[in-house]
Amino acid sequence: MNTTTTASTNANTATGTATRWTLDSGHSAVGFSVRHLMITNVRGEFERFSGEVSYDAARPDATRITASIDVASLNTREGKRDADLRGALFFDADAHPQMTFVSTSARALGEGEIDVTGDLTIRGVSREVVLSVREISGPQTDMRGSTRMGAIASTRIKRSEFGMTWNKTLETGGVVVGDVVTIALDVSLVKAP
Repeated sequence: MNTTTTASTNANTATGTATRWTLDSGHSAVGFSVRHLMITNVRGEFERFSGEVSYDAARPDATRITASIDVASLNTREGKRDADLRGALFFDADAHPQMTFVSTSARALGEGEIDVTGDLTIRGVSREVVLSVREISGPQTDMRGSTRMGAIASTRIKRSEFGMTWNKTLETGGVVVGDVVTIALDVSLVKAP
């Protein structure tokens, strides 16, 4: 299944107009981590996603982001766990194939740093989250003449707030799967024609 995460970004231009940017999934990563057995973090990634960003360095508060992730493309490098995560107890990928983020506002924190608030939808449940966007690079021209920029971003959610409540209590009093999930993105954006 194809998923689209769109990024439209306004480059810092003399006129201050917004430039639309699209996410280059071949040079980007969307990952997650969650505590397992109260011992360590299990990490995974989503292999199919798309997006658009609108960002103007002169007006970072006007930043807008839309993104979509193909839930079935998750990969933790363990087939049985991946099947469980795609199943009804967790992401329920058959009924809810897409996870989406649509920004509603942004707040500049300093050079190359923005907090972007938006609605994250997982399993048909939408919750407001804050995406911490950092290390926003200035536009660069690549070897093919395309204009690019990049950034990293992260947020933390409680999976239980999105209907993923399955767990088992350990004899020691802990649980098999933590409730807090960290989502991390490392994105390369290409200026749209």
